[in-house]
Amino acid sequence: MTLFPPELVAAFQGQPPPPALDRPPPDRESAQTVEKGHGRIETRRIIVSREVVPALDWPGVAQVCRIERTREVKGAISHEIVYVITSLDRDHASPAALLALARDHWGIENRLHWRRDVLLSEDASRVRSGAVPQAMAMLRNTMLGIANLFGAPLPAVCMACAEDRCATIATVKNGFLWMALDAPPQRSGKVTAS
Repeated sequence: MTLFPPELVAAFQGQPPPPALDRPPPDRESAQTVEKGHGRIETRRIIVSREVVPALDWPGVAQVCRIERTREVKGAISHEIVYVITSLDRDHASPAALLALARDHWGIENRLHWRRDVLLSEDASRVRSGAVPQAMAMLRNTMLGIANLFGAPLPAVCMACAEDRCATIATVKNGFLWMALDAPPQRSGKVTAS
C-alpha cells in the first residue's frame, strides 16, 4: 500500500474530477474496526473500490482506498482521512485485510519512532554534517540491539545513560569486555594446528 504520491495529488489539484471520481463508486466495499482502551475510542473505516482505478492512470494500481480514522480522547474528537492506493487486488486483500495492513504499517513506524526519538532523543540531535549522523545512528541501533538482546528495559537503560555519561561509557566498555570474554570462540574458517 502506498499513500498517494505528491505528483499524483498535484495532478488532481485544481482539476475537475474524472467521471469515475465525481460520485461514490458503485462497487465500493467497506470494513470497520472500533477499539476501546487506554481512555480512548478509535474507529477506523475503509472504503475500497477498483472502478476508479482506470481514471487514475497509475501503473500497477489494483484498488483505491479511503481510510477514515476517528479518535476520541477525554471528550476531544479528532478526525483524519487518508487515501491509499495498492497493487493488491480483491482476491489477495479484502477491505478488512487492507485496514489491518494500514494499521500494522503505522504501528511499526510509531513504535520505531518512539524508541529512537523519545528514548534516544534522535530528533533533538544537533549533529548534521559529515558522517557523524550515520555514526550516531549506528551507535543508537547498537544500543537498541544490546538492550533487546539482554532483555534490558530500554527506558531504564536510557535514563541511566543520561544521568551519568562517564559511568555509562565505563559500563559499556566493561560490558563489551565481558561479552568478548564470555562469548564462545569465533571460528575463522581456518584450520590451525593445536
